[in-house]
Amino acid sequence: MLKAVLVALAALYPLLLAFGQSWIAPRWMALGLAGVALLRCVLERGRGLSALWALGALALAAFAWAGNSVAPLKLYPILVNAVLLLVFGASLVHPPSLVERLARLQDPALPDAAIPYVRRVTELWCAFFVLNGAISAATALWASDALWALYNGCIAYVAIGLLFGIEWC
Repeated sequence: MLKAVLVALAALYPLLLAFGQSWIAPRWMALGLAGVALLRCVLERGRGLSALWALGALALAAFAWAGNSVAPLKLYPILVNAVLLLVFGASLVHPPSLVERLARLQDPALPDAAIPYVRRVTELWCAFFVLNGAISAATALWASDALWALYNGCIAYVAIGLLFGIEWC
């Protein structure tokens, strides 16, 4: 249950940050991000990329705390895209690809002819995370808070859903 709450907080992060900064100083929002990162790392026992993600989130929180600035907190979606790119990309270097692993959960006897396809889908997800991370960076650096929240809290999720839906079909 706690993991589900943490996932929901991560998904709602852009909207919480956008609306919360009107009432809460960035320094205190940074503590919230740090707390979630530490709790998630403890729950996952600091394994694999959860530790890397937590270190990145803690670094962003530390910069936000030190400067009492929301700017480092707006970089969080870039961190998420970078970690996902690392997960998907690493699976291309050390096969089987992540999409192949997921496909084998549904069909353990995945035909050999499907392997190039699932590899291409993994490459597509990598390209998506690069593009999505770049747009997230652009909105964090140059867009209004409202546009940043709209893209990172809504449009990016719709894009993920569309890509997943198209691939699933």
